[in-house]
Amino acid sequence: MAKRQVFFSFEYNKDAWRASQVKEMGKVDGSSTFSSNDWEEVKEKSDTKIKEWIDSQMAKRSCLVVLIGATTSGRKWIKYEIEKAYELNKGIVGIYIHKLKDSQGNQTSKGSNPFYNIFIGENNERLSKYVTCFDSSYSTSTYVYDDIKNNIEQLIEDAIANKAPR
Repeated sequence: MAKRQVFFSFEYNKDAWRASQVKEMGKVDGSSTFSSNDWEEVKEKSDTKIKEWIDSQMAKRSCLVVLIGATTSGRKWIKYEIEKAYELNKGIVGIYIHKLKDSQGNQTSKGSNPFYNIFIGENNERLSKYVTCFDSSYSTSTYVYDDIKNNIEQLIEDAIANKAPR
């Protein structure tokens, strides 16, 4: 299976450590991962410039992977990235990362589904009806890591194959 180019969406301040674990699994194309320095530089810009950066990065990707932590849902830029991925007809998948340990060795609580309050189509259906959110059944961080690593490629392929209706 060829490695896909994906766009990782996550709450930078709280989940960068957990997200880096997923990004560094080697399961997606290397160009999918941008450095912390890239985001530090981008976030200092205006909202218009941030949108332009997200739009240009998203255009190159086949799937949006939302890494869901305790407070991911409702974040302004994550919501924008989800809506942009839907607009561009990209695959969209969520992966809960709250059970991965952070740099201090701590896990956190499970966050809300970030797709639940995004409505699509003429019938105003919740995007959460169409987007899979993977939540490992394990509770130990190392097992959660392995579970994500063993499933992420198929989750991405399924998201691309089963996009939300337009």
